[in-house]
Amino acid sequence: MPKGSFYHYFGSKEAFGEALLEDYFADYLASLDNLLSRPDLSAAQRLIAYFEYWLETQAACDPKGKCLAVKLAAEVSDLSEAMRLVLEQGTTRVIARLASAIEDGASDGSLPVELDASTTANTLYQLWLGASLCAKLTRDRVPMEAALAATQGLLGLSSHLRRCA
Repeated sequence: MPKGSFYHYFGSKEAFGEALLEDYFADYLASLDNLLSRPDLSAAQRLIAYFEYWLETQAACDPKGKCLAVKLAAEVSDLSEAMRLVLEQGTTRVIARLASAIEDGASDGSLPVELDASTTANTLYQLWLGASLCAKLTRDRVPMEAALAATQGLLGLSSHLRRCA
């Protein structure tokens, strides 16, 4: 975008932030859909593959691959209601896809049927969001490795489940 033409494209910096987040979530959800639709894996394996992908991309040293939702959630939620709403809507869609994958796992027998899909999906997303923040603070992947082990426990899986990433 040429210098000085910012407001030609966006009415405000907040509108730019909204557009940026909407684009980010569109790309993120497309990647998530690809990971969660692999026909060669059970639903449980697809979920673990997603969280292993999260660990690998968020624990990397390159800040370009870091999760925008993790970076901005605390920062903009108090400053911009419009951007907070885009973040909330995006994370709600991520959690819904995780819940659907958990339901698929109960159906295909790879996850316990007694799991409440919505509650478990919310808990897992919150666990990983917190682990990502801690990993950012410590510059260490240990918090996300602990989150992966906790994820396997919450899903009722053995820690010996084949790594899928």
